Amino acid sequence: MTFPYDRARLDALVADVEARLANVERTARAASQVRMRSRGLSDADLAEISRHANSPGAPRELKELARRVDAGELSWRDVASGRAADDEGVQRALRTGVPDLQRAYTAILEGDDPEDVVTSGRPRAVRDDEDGPGEFTEDAW
Repeated sequence: MTFPYDRARLDALVADVEARLANVERTARAASQVRMRSRGLSDADLAEISRHANSPGAPRELKELARRVDAGELSWRDVASGRAADDEGVQRALRTGVPDLQRAYTAILEGDDPEDVVTSGRPRAVRDDEDGPGEFTEDAW
């Protein structure tokens, strides 16, 4: 009995499949070597968190957490790493900013630059020379 397919064509198909599998293996090896960009929060990042937590505009729960950090009960690194995740005060403080954190996390996952995400979360400073809504100047007419 003869083989119903052209042997040369079958060999070419097998070679193509083997080449594609080899490419998948090379890609998988290369992907396993990729490291995440972030190594966690820097000392400057933690200082910015502390500055915000101690600012007048911070939520009461975050100010209370900052007081505990300043007293040495825990550190911002404990909070950031999740080691203090079971602490009720940490949970209360984090709940006050969860919607903003979720928005930022989603934006970073979607590829937005972390610096842009941080900047977009800050309110725009209003300059004294800007016309606000409902304020008209002579040249507005």
